[in-house]
Amino acid sequence: MRRSRLAYLPFVFPLLAIAEISAFVAVAHLIGAGWAFLLLAAVTLAGFSLLRREGIRGWRAFQQAATAGRPPGAEVANSLVGLGGALLLALPGFVTGVIGLLLLLPPGRGLARGGVERFASRRLGGAATGDLFGPRKVRVRVDDPGVVDSTVVNGETPPAQREPAAAIEGEIVR
Repeated sequence: MRRSRLAYLPFVFPLLAIAEISAFVAVAHLIGAGWAFLLLAAVTLAGFSLLRREGIRGWRAFQQAATAGRPPGAEVANSLVGLGGALLLALPGFVTGVIGLLLLLPPGRGLARGGVERFASRRLGGAATGDLFGPRKVRVRVDDPGVVDSTVVNGETPPAQREPAAAIEGEIVR
C-alpha cells in the first residue's frame, strides 16, 4: 500500500520549527538579537505587502488571458508560485523567508512554475491540462510507416511508446 505524502506532515513541521529556531539563533549570534528581531519583522512585513501585490497581479493576468481567449494556465501557475513565495516570506522565520525569496526571483519562479504545470498535468490528465495550458507540443519520429515514436516536448516526457500509427492531431512545428 502506498502512503500519501500528507502522512509525512507531522514530521515536517517539527523539523521546520527546529530549522527556524536554529537559523534565528545563528542570525542573532551574528548580528545581535535586537537586529535579528528587526530583520525578521521587516521580512514579514515585506511578505505581507508582496502577498497583496502578487494576488492582484495574478488576478489581472488571469482576467487578461481569459478576455484574450488564451488558456490561463501559465498565468495561474505563475501567480500560484508568486503567492506561495509571498506567503512563505510573510511567515515569521528566516528559512521560510529564504525559500519564499527564491520562489519570487525569476529563476526559482520558472522552476517552480514548471513543477506546478507537471503536477497539474499528472493530476488532471491530458484533456483538462490541454484546456488549461493550451495544446502540448509533441515531437514525432516516424521510422516505419506503421510505427510512431513520440515524446512530449513541453511537459513530462513519458517513456517512448511504440504503437501502430493512428491519427495524430496537432500542428507541424519545424
